[in-house]
Order: sequence, then C-alpha cells, then structure tokens
Amino acid sequence: MNQTQAQPSPASSDAVSQTKEFTVGFHGVRYQVTNVSRSVEFYTTQLGFELVHQQPPAFASVSIENLTLLLSGPGASGSRPMPDGRKQEPGGWNRVVLQVADLPAYIEALKSAGLRFRNEMEVGPGGRQIQLEDPDGNAIELFEPTR
Repeated sequence: MNQTQAQPSPASSDAVSQTKEFTVGFHGVRYQVTNVSRSVEFYTTQLGFELVHQQPPAFASVSIENLTLLLSGPGASGSRPMPDGRKQEPGGWNRVVLQVADLPAYIEALKSAGLRFRNEMEVGPGGRQIQLEDPDGNAIELFEPTR
C-alpha cells in the first residue's frame, strides 16, 4: 500500500506562520454578566477566585491559577451588540471546568449557600461532574477526576 504524507502547501504554511505571529497566547474566557459587582462577589466568595481588575459597572476580571474570567457588564465594549443586531447575553452551554476535590462535599456546601445547579452530579469513566450557574446563568462545571 502506497501512503504519501500530505505536505502543507506553501500558502497554508505561510498562513500558519502568520497566525502564530499574531496569536500570542491565551488571555481568558469572557462571560457576559448583568451586574459586575455581584459576579465578582460570587466568583471570589463562592469559588475562590481572586480579583485582578475591576471597573464597575462595566468590567472586572477574576482569576484562579491560569484561568482568567473576563466579566463584561452591559456597558463594556465586550458586550456591545453585533453589527447584525444580535445581543451578547449570559447563559448558554459553553462553560469553564474547574477541577475540585471531594465534589459531593463541595456540592453540599454550595447548595447550603443557596447556589443554583443545572443538574445532579453525573458519574462517568473519567470522573464526576455537575453544572453550577453563576448569578447570570453562565455555566461552570465542577469536575473531580477519577483517582
């Protein structure tokens, strides 16, 4: 069987080089929120994030390890409508995943604090997880890998 390695065309190699020239790294994940101060309180108090920067009521950033969440309120440039009129809104199914220890105990603590969950804890071959909602309905997955 004659197999040949596909060689990138010179044009695609140039495009990759150009992309690497402009894309310098990961900056963060943007969440649309309706109240920046409330969101900062939620992420710092309930999930252990640290406040990095804030300009209420428009914007704040919070971080944990190498993840930075960019919290964009209604007045932020990152929240403006698209040219076709579509509005950027909180919610949806894309989410950040936070690795946790002792997921069942953490779920109970968060439920005791009155937080909202989208589902019950799920168990699969890679571990167990549950989806939590921030005050604006943005999803956060809490994940405990199988040991």
